[in-house]
Amino acid sequence: HWRGEAGDAAGAAAEFEELLADRERLLGPDHLHTLIARGNHAHWRGEAGDAAGAAAEFEELLADRERLLGPDHPDTLHTSRNVAHWRGKAESGR
Repeated sequence: HWRGEAGDAAGAAAEFEELLADRERLLGPDHLHTLIARGNHAHWRGEAGDAAGAAAEFEELLADRERLLGPDHPDTLHTSRNVAHWRGKAESGR
């Protein structure tokens, strides 16, 4: 997170990718901390310039959060907002 905030979005995305792999291996794909790492990875991927990739990751995360938490859970709703945000950036080319 702080690496990205310091201006290195690509480095933050890479670190969250490593963290995500560890969390999936140790905690499983449906654990809350794994889901959080997925969201962080998608965010920094988008900030690093891959808006379409971020949107796709958030779409996958949204499906899992809906399945695990339900459609009205705050985390699900926040993820839905992120899907819309990154789709918009991907479509506008920004």
